[in-house]
Amino acid sequence: MTDIQNYDVAIIGYGPTGVTAANLLGQRGLNVVVLERDPDIYGRARAISTDEEVMRIWQTVGLADRLQEDMLPGGTVAFVDSHGKPFVQAQPTSRGAGHPPQQFIYQPAVDQTLRDGVDRFPNVTVLTRHECLKVNNAGSDVEVLAADLATDEFVRLRASFVIAADGGSSAIRGQLGIGYEGKTYSERWVVIDTKVLRDWEGSSRLRFHCDPERPTVDCPTPLGHHRWEFPVRDGEDENRLVTDEAIWEVLRSQGISDQNVEILRAVVYSHHVRVAERWRVGRVFLAGDAAHAMPPWIGQGMASGVRDAANLCWKLAGVLDGSLSESVLDSYQTEREPHVRETTDHAVFAGKTITERRPWVATLRNRILGTLAKAPAFARWLVENKWIPDAHYSDGFLGDRGNRARGWQIPQPWVLDEKGERVRLDDVVRGRWLVLGLDDRDAPQWRSAGVGRLQILPPGTTPGPDAVVDVDGVLTEWMDKHAASVVALRPDGFVYTASDSSRSLPNPPASLRVAAPAL
Repeated sequence: MTDIQNYDVAIIGYGPTGVTAANLLGQRGLNVVVLERDPDIYGRARAISTDEEVMRIWQTVGLADRLQEDMLPGGTVAFVDSHGKPFVQAQPTSRGAGHPPQQFIYQPAVDQTLRDGVDRFPNVTVLTRHECLKVNNAGSDVEVLAADLATDEFVRLRASFVIAADGGSSAIRGQLGIGYEGKTYSERWVVIDTKVLRDWEGSSRLRFHCDPERPTVDCPTPLGHHRWEFPVRDGEDENRLVTDEAIWEVLRSQGISDQNVEILRAVVYSHHVRVAERWRVGRVFLAGDAAHAMPPWIGQGMASGVRDAANLCWKLAGVLDGSLSESVLDSYQTEREPHVRETTDHAVFAGKTITERRPWVATLRNRILGTLAKAPAFARWLVENKWIPDAHYSDGFLGDRGNRARGWQIPQPWVLDEKGERVRLDDVVRGRWLVLGLDDRDAPQWRSAGVGRLQILPPGTTPGPDAVVDVDGVLTEWMDKHAASVVALRPDGFVYTASDSSRSLPNPPASLRVAAPAL
């Protein structure tokens, strides 16, 4: 048994959720330990896409540009019939987060870049080949027992808080007796990962083959990869379906030959729709797949875990540095669960559209959706209302309800900083509490709490200290749309409270005493 070490936060699991949390907490100067059972990055690509809000989160830890190098910006999403003819085509549109609205990824490359990012922080200790055996809430901290799989020794440590990001089969969730409500679909799916040797017609597009006989997802991924997914039909042998012979039967039916791709691997898995009944027990928090699981149809499983980390980590940092009351941590599930459930509903809707097995219903679907899709307004509605939900919180750690900007994430335009350099807004905000206004009105109650102020100037003006120019007028237009002349931003870029020009800005949280960020 080793000596007991003390940490601010222990992270269980080093997948995308855990490694994002490690970057966010490491950047804020917290003493963090990560426990990961596996010795290295999981080699199989699981997640295949991400979105602009997630890239914005990774931007806050200085990794977005590096990650972008290994990504493939998404284009038109096509729903095609059994003959490969599109009946609906939709183009994801930007919501103003400052990055492409959809990007295809190769997850091992993403994981490596995020882990390289953690290596920047000497205050983050990463223990691979360490399996967490037990967590125990013990008053003001959490006792953690782990096994060093390399030496067969036990390791004990203490942390003020624990983030359990240990996947859908989370052992920590089971230890805490937390229910995982929902269902697992009986239909199993084959996933085929390939290396691209020669491009083919449509190889750069995401296509949902809505064929009742064999529904298939056909998706490009960067760094010379491509993926197909299709369901196991009744009576089919799963073991045979992952053989090269069976895989080529499927690929050749879509015109793909061994001149186009090399098969790397094939696995069979199940789709899940589940949400943990509690995301917090004492000082232990569930995040990512440990807290929720959804089908992959709109590529939001990994993204939802990253959003969890972004929501939780600044709150943990605020509690630990004394700038926030511990009660703020109760808002984590309140804020995140509705978005997760709505996203899951959207994924289920997409899956039902793609996998309809009754030929007559599929024919009717194609005709109706094909007719509606001729109207540009329908395609926009489909993307805006049945794809990724807006970044918005209705309830949680939010202030006065008097302004409709409350609870929304502000857009991220290009601005001119005080040096006259063109930068993204978040690179000026730097993950801190901030009062953002279209005029120079003072907010004394926020100033007394240690919150800085930034004025947004219109295009064509000159920036200065604590004033940036909204180059294209994007933020000015957004604030006008929400009838807000001044907003108080949380460190995650969501509006805590806001007001128009006729009212003063509502007061900050009673406990807020901002400490200088360790950035």
